[in-house]
Amino acid sequence: MTRVTWNGMVRGSGGVLGAMANRASGAASVTSADVARLAGVSRATVSFVLNDTQGHRVSEQTRERVRSAARQLGYVPNAAARSLRAGRSNLILMPASVSAAGRLVSDWVDELHSALEQRGYVTVLHAGRFADPVDAARAWAELRPAAVLALDGDRFTTEASGVLKRAGVRAQLVFASRPIAGMYTIAFDHAEIGAAAAEHLVARGRTRIGVVMPPERGLDTFARPRLAGAQRVAAQHPVTVSPVELAYSQEAASGLAARWSALGLDAVFAFNDEYAALLMHAFRGAGLSVPDDVAVVGADDLVLAALQQPALSSVRLELPSAERIAGVLDELVVEGSADPVAGMRAHVVHRASS
Repeated sequence: MTRVTWNGMVRGSGGVLGAMANRASGAASVTSADVARLAGVSRATVSFVLNDTQGHRVSEQTRERVRSAARQLGYVPNAAARSLRAGRSNLILMPASVSAAGRLVSDWVDELHSALEQRGYVTVLHAGRFADPVDAARAWAELRPAAVLALDGDRFTTEASGVLKRAGVRAQLVFASRPIAGMYTIAFDHAEIGAAAAEHLVARGRTRIGVVMPPERGLDTFARPRLAGAQRVAAQHPVTVSPVELAYSQEAASGLAARWSALGLDAVFAFNDEYAALLMHAFRGAGLSVPDDVAVVGADDLVLAALQQPALSSVRLELPSAERIAGVLDELVVEGSADPVAGMRAHVVHRASS
């Protein structure tokens, strides 16, 4: 059996159709050369079309032929080969700790993924957890990403930055409370979040403040500096601040609410709005009144904060837009430098819970 291809060339069972049969049987992987033969174009044209390369004139009819051939053959571009041709990777690596940072950051990261995708990048989360930042950097470097973006930048070091740089990672962007040599740093000090909550509660006349410390894996990176910020404020007033462990479960919240009176605390900074909502529900079940018996402050100022009964006071975080950060990453990858970006700012939105 023979078949006429797009350019009029005749192929028998040993040609494109034979290649397709081999692919179906798992004999070999489909290549761009197979797509080019089926579409009747050059491999360069296949590359231009499937990589959406700008600056090359390819008719829409030819583009559709290439896409149709790729779909028919089940062709998927080889990311490693594409990176080799381009001279750099298009991967943006993010440590998986971002997945534990709460709804606000998760939504922001989703927006960042979209903004980076529009610029031709693919964002990957790295799930490895390392006590040593240099070990973490080595593991990330193995993937040869174009950039590393870390929200928990305070744990990284100049040595870790050096590992990434020597591996060819073109951009290193971290959110951290202090500048880190070799890394583009955006100010994000979690201590300021705890300090803002404590200052608000002190101003409302509270003197015995609990700070929720979630035991869930990864959250201590954010919880410890928030506690330190609240303690820093307390040291300037006749006020005590006590860490209070609370797992994110109804059982844990009910148990904490049942013994709250014995703790002698008149206020709580509940880590974020989600933990605050959980705890407020438990307080009601235990017969405690908010804010009469205990004032409550969350963080992130999510939509659910204003919907609580009573409405929840929350620390609002002003973050650089995901679009702006995507632009900075692209500049760092392509140009090697970028203008500074204003860091996170925190302030309390006062509502009825405090």
